[in-house]
Amino acid sequence: MAAGGFCKLPNGSVVVALTLPSPGPSAGARVRVLVHAVNRARALTRLRNLGLRAVYLRGNAEPPTPDEVTAVLHHPDGLIWRTAPAQGAQELWHPIRALLRRGAAA
Repeated sequence: MAAGGFCKLPNGSVVVALTLPSPGPSAGARVRVLVHAVNRARALTRLRNLGLRAVYLRGNAEPPTPDEVTAVLHHPDGLIWRTAPAQGAQELWHPIRALLRRGAAA
């Protein structure tokens, strides 16, 4: 099951953050996926339409940080990812297409 959470924005839309297993051969690696949508159901539907079928949000254990919200709001697709941050390591955000290509190539 994916760990994650959401936050509701002042305009009524939501940002959903999920930590998922990484596609491909990298065992144990995880990715953090952010989705901006009108509501939580629509955000999860966007991920399922991309092929991530077993994605569910149960609870609000790991809501997106303010930096993550800013990143997804400034991306034109409103759907980004990066490897789950380790202690002190920071990576730039990538469009979701890069993750799907990486998973298909493996």
